[in-house]
Amino acid sequence: MVGVEFAVAFVINPILLRLPVGASLTAQADGARMLGRAMPFWYVGSLILVAALTALTWGAPAAAPALVAGVLLAISVILSIALLVPIANRAATWTPDSHPDDWREQQQRWDRLHYARVALIVAAFVLVVTATTMI
Repeated sequence: MVGVEFAVAFVINPILLRLPVGASLTAQADGARMLGRAMPFWYVGSLILVAALTALTWGAPAAAPALVAGVLLAISVILSIALLVPIANRAATWTPDSHPDDWREQQQRWDRLHYARVALIVAAFVLVVTATTMI
């Protein structure tokens, strides 16, 4: 999950924004639809796995970083649902012939929010690694 989201933030989206408008909108819409179908599974799945890690290590030193990782993942899910998904849902419908005038601004806002989400999930990943090395 971290690898995909990192690649989206720092590789895929910068490439898409450099494309001509029509190609950029088409690629962004397709990416929004494709990732929109996969994301709920890997975010919820990751949260469940971290919750299981927390439960299994409860009472041990590894529980604290696992618990904080779970909180960070929960925040990333809330951030996604509340702020990123609405923009992505709109972007999924954009075409070269039908898109809002402020599509670039909306995409840039999504990118800024996505950077925050990436920071949260990277921190959660580091904490999970820390917790698992303490077991």
